Amino acid sequence: MSDESAMNPPLMNAVVAEVTRRIVATSRASRSAYLDRIAAAGEQGPGRGRLSCANWAHAFAASPVGDRLRARAASTVNVGIVTAFNDMLSAHQPFEDYPARIREAARSVGATAQVAGATPAMCDGVTQGRAGMELSLFSRDVIAMSTAIALSHDAFDAALCLGVCDKIVPGLLMGALSFGHLPVLFVPAGPMSSGLSNPEKAEVRGRFAEGKASREELLEAEQAAYHGPGTCTFYGTANSNQLLMEAMGLHLPGAAFAHPGSPLREAMTRAATHRAIVLAEEGSAPLARVIDEKAVVNGVVALLATGGSTNHAIHLVAIARAAGILIDWDDFDALSAVTPLLARVYPNGAGDVNHFQAAGGAAFVIRELLDAGLMHDDVVTVAGPGLRRYALEPALDGEGALVWRQPPPRTLDALILRPVAEPFSPEGGLKLVRGVLGRGVVKVSAVAGDHRVVEAPALVFDHQDQFLRAFEQGELDQDFVAVLRFQGPRANGMPELHSLTPALSVLQDRGRRVALVTDGRMSGASGKVPAAIHVTPEAAAGGPLARVKDGDVIRLDCDRGVFEVLMDEAVLLSRPVAVKPLGGMGCGRELFGAFRASIGSAEAGASVLFS
Repeated sequence: MSDESAMNPPLMNAVVAEVTRRIVATSRASRSAYLDRIAAAGEQGPGRGRLSCANWAHAFAASPVGDRLRARAASTVNVGIVTAFNDMLSAHQPFEDYPARIREAARSVGATAQVAGATPAMCDGVTQGRAGMELSLFSRDVIAMSTAIALSHDAFDAALCLGVCDKIVPGLLMGALSFGHLPVLFVPAGPMSSGLSNPEKAEVRGRFAEGKASREELLEAEQAAYHGPGTCTFYGTANSNQLLMEAMGLHLPGAAFAHPGSPLREAMTRAATHRAIVLAEEGSAPLARVIDEKAVVNGVVALLATGGSTNHAIHLVAIARAAGILIDWDDFDALSAVTPLLARVYPNGAGDVNHFQAAGGAAFVIRELLDAGLMHDDVVTVAGPGLRRYALEPALDGEGALVWRQPPPRTLDALILRPVAEPFSPEGGLKLVRGVLGRGVVKVSAVAGDHRVVEAPALVFDHQDQFLRAFEQGELDQDFVAVLRFQGPRANGMPELHSLTPALSVLQDRGRRVALVTDGRMSGASGKVPAAIHVTPEAAAGGPLARVKDGDVIRLDCDRGVFEVLMDEAVLLSRPVAVKPLGGMGCGRELFGAFRASIGSAEAGASVLFS
């Protein structure tokens, strides 16, 4: 914190303060029950002290002799590693050698570290438009459960979670919150270097959608964009996850966007290991204290200020519930109304996360939001008390030691990153829309002002393939609102529908007034076409979308938050409910029938664990 900020801390924005108070009040009973449960676990002392000699011997039977000797000392800290490594996800491939690096870092300070367990980590980029995408959202709760299984060995004094991508970080955090008496740090791997520019990639995708580019051209463009280890560089859910871990105090400051394999990245991983050990020795910053109501609000504000992934309108709700905190889309909407949009990163702008980081990055954003009273500074973080620590960025000094410094006083690229005083928009990147058709969210940060209101006849589809066939056959060259239903969590696991974006973009570029309404997801890659997504109640639960017919005139007004069909509500509700198409079999989907039957609504986090 600067001297001036320390002497004259900014006043909290009145709306942010009121939303926080409302969340505290609404969550009082559930939060208290969670904290009581965590306190009971913490009062039993370190796990190693409760294990019998036979238990402890099993835990270290395969460890090197030095680790076994260290483990015999009652004061030795043992760090549990939960890893989401696989080498099909570019973002997770670097984690392959992290356990060895972490073990060595722990040994260097007299502690031990072990891989407690691994979680699944599927790639939404591979499963887009495929049957496997119907398991993607479910994988988050599976990851939460597998994280709990890993830590249930109860042999750990702290934990490090290795994950980056879409459902993986939320799942790791949801599972780790069941062990909120432990200090828990998230250790990322960083983004890949920039490849083919995002506008060039989008142009090839658009030409391919129109049949003007070959599959070979498309593949060449995609491989030039996604070309090495690290997170995909657009600002989708994976990179939104990383920003949230900074804003919620679960990374070491500035850990999000250092490249894999760089000296800075390696120093950050060693430092995270050492910090986990220090926190365990001190008994400070347990996860349950880090993730509180203020931290959740900070996460929402950071997401809105950067135009982050709409997936977090689901994931943050589920994460909060795992900590006994109740939030909903009204909270997102209220915060969005007072949170300025400070970043334009693809798909909301031309630059990628590497350009964002070079312009000032997360530290710049957090400093701006703190100075404007839009984030809570008085929180607990894994780096110490106060979020102001995250307004610093890491670097290596002349001797290779890790230090933190102030980010640039001004943005280094005003096309990508701006201060609160000169935002891209006075409001955040997310809008709640509501009406007779239900409640949904729109990512407005990439939608131009003259496209935010669409009134047109509905064209109803029950599967994305139906829409794409109609586009390919030239049947969609008109003004319309595409209603894609039976895509919610209960219907088929709520797959992402990115395959629709190129076709809708082509139609909009032709001058057509088009929009999308769906109970499915579009996530962090939501583009320039207005899309009311996550609509709840979903069609499979008898929601109004199941009664819409071709030709019904739908009005989507993203500015006013209106989402309606222009007909008498009684007439709409008197119609029979459309029958959900058969499906849910093959590619493992048959194993998740129990999930589809018991999952909560999108606004409740679309979870089987905290619905």
